[in-house]
Amino acid sequence: MAADRTGGARRRPARAVAYAALGVVLLAGCASMPDSGDLRDVESTPRQDTGVRVFAMPPADGAGPGEIMQGFLEALTSDDPGYDTARKYLTADAAGKWRPERSTTVLANGPTIETDCRPGGREETNSVTCVLAGTRVATVDDQQAYQPADGSYRKKLHLTKNPKSGQWRIDGLPDGVVMGKSDFQRNYTSVDKYYFASNTAVGASGQPVAVADPVFVRSKVDPMTQMVRSLLTGPTTWLGPVVRSSFPTGTALQKGVSGLAPDDQNRLTVPLNLKPSKVAASKCTEMATQVMFTLRNLAPTLESVELRGAGGDRLCELTEERAESVAWHGPTKRPEYLYFLDGKHRAVRMQAGSTGTGSVPVPGPLGEGDKGLQSLAVSRDEHTAAGIGDEGRSLYVTQLASGGSLGEPKVTSDGPTPAERLTTPSWDARGDLWVADRDPHRPGLFVLEAGATKSEQVALPDLPGRIEDVRVAADGARIALVVAKDDKQSLFIGRIQRDDGTGQGISVDGLRSAAPDLEQVSAISWAGDSRLLVVGQEQGGVQQMRYVQVDGSTLDGPAPGALTSVKAIAASEDERVPLVAYSEDGVVRLPSGAQWQKVDKDGTAPVYPG
Repeated sequence: MAADRTGGARRRPARAVAYAALGVVLLAGCASMPDSGDLRDVESTPRQDTGVRVFAMPPADGAGPGEIMQGFLEALTSDDPGYDTARKYLTADAAGKWRPERSTTVLANGPTIETDCRPGGREETNSVTCVLAGTRVATVDDQQAYQPADGSYRKKLHLTKNPKSGQWRIDGLPDGVVMGKSDFQRNYTSVDKYYFASNTAVGASGQPVAVADPVFVRSKVDPMTQMVRSLLTGPTTWLGPVVRSSFPTGTALQKGVSGLAPDDQNRLTVPLNLKPSKVAASKCTEMATQVMFTLRNLAPTLESVELRGAGGDRLCELTEERAESVAWHGPTKRPEYLYFLDGKHRAVRMQAGSTGTGSVPVPGPLGEGDKGLQSLAVSRDEHTAAGIGDEGRSLYVTQLASGGSLGEPKVTSDGPTPAERLTTPSWDARGDLWVADRDPHRPGLFVLEAGATKSEQVALPDLPGRIEDVRVAADGARIALVVAKDDKQSLFIGRIQRDDGTGQGISVDGLRSAAPDLEQVSAISWAGDSRLLVVGQEQGGVQQMRYVQVDGSTLDGPAPGALTSVKAIAASEDERVPLVAYSEDGVVRLPSGAQWQKVDKDGTAPVYPG
């Protein structure tokens, strides 16, 4: 059951039978667990093709305590929907009380069985206690939310021998399941479910803004039905304070529903327990939009969603195209331009995705080079730009139009050096502009709300250090902060709590680490609804560039190609446009399937809108 083999365990005779035509594998023991001897790690099951389901073997007649433990741990990593095989290793009473859905504990390697699992004391004793141990990597809670973890893991399991049948079974165990990291990666997949930002709307029509809430589901155990149930249950505890759901409280799938999947026309029908008379048309459309955005993670070709109520009556139907107009969704907003600073510190731009190297100054004063810009940000609609000038002292905001003027700075810093003054600014879809002041004597995070003429300081009750960089998510509900403390620079994600009329103002709460193993984070950019591109170093390591999830989980797939001395990076929620970076070679880009290419050897500070 463990993730990565550390050696020492011997294999027992294979008992697996593969049915290739049916896509089913019976999971036999991967390593023996003798009733006596040295400590043993429980090895990982080999990785299987994504279309293959793995099932465990039930306990063998006359199996000893060690074999029962081994078989149970292996059964936890199978694709058995209700853990029915795992329950066969338990006594009837324990099987009825055990709640595997309560949590999943992920260990760096598989759990080690610390004791011999032999009857102790009297030779004929009918009970033993086994201890599972390991090093924790993460936990997934009952809301399916991932949380990085560390420290040791130690849990006791008690086994008894039935005096009539002579069979050993587990009669005492904690709720939840435990497995190694590689088994977790094989069994689970990260999927974004979607809600709407509570106090954010975009455009004249007041479109709600979609916010991603990543959770982990068992990838081969009816994942679409799992995701709909999770969506209906509501947002995770961490995100809940800043989002809303259009589903009425108590909404659930109709009893007995399983196996949700699109038909041959890529249409999905979702039967709910709602009465049609209780559902307004506008709310139903938002509900279907939440389902569409959520399930498109698992079914990219999904074209329409139909919600049906109690009795089978249709509540509403929504096409993919219609969903994009119902809610503002970052990945569907392709940027028109890439922006950066040229050798004269002017703001310039070029077509996003261009294969050329030619750029032109942006219209307006930021393209004229009067303020010696150090960094730049462009609003999501690409109508407005913000620049940090005067050696980092001043934040200017202006329209991207000819004939405008910079006016007075919106935020100023008295930091003693440019590196201790204003950070690169950042925009959300609502039109709010965010920037941090790194002045060691008066540090702070500031927001210039859309249409406002004066900035507001943001409360940061949980901030563990000084902000060195800021990137707000497009949804305006989450923000990424690089925080410096004790010679380290770490990446944190926080919730943006907006003034709800109580006079509390705006605050960033619930800060949590998104890249706990990186000690020196030097550049960040949002690269999806719940993904960031990060440049940083592990302890004693060299600079690396990689993707991370906002919940701190590790993403499968390759990292971007190696690039030395990266000082800034730019990615987009729209994955079709290339990555761009500022390195020792100036501004460079990474088109899909290609190597890094030079764009402007004298250029600096590249950004996409946001």
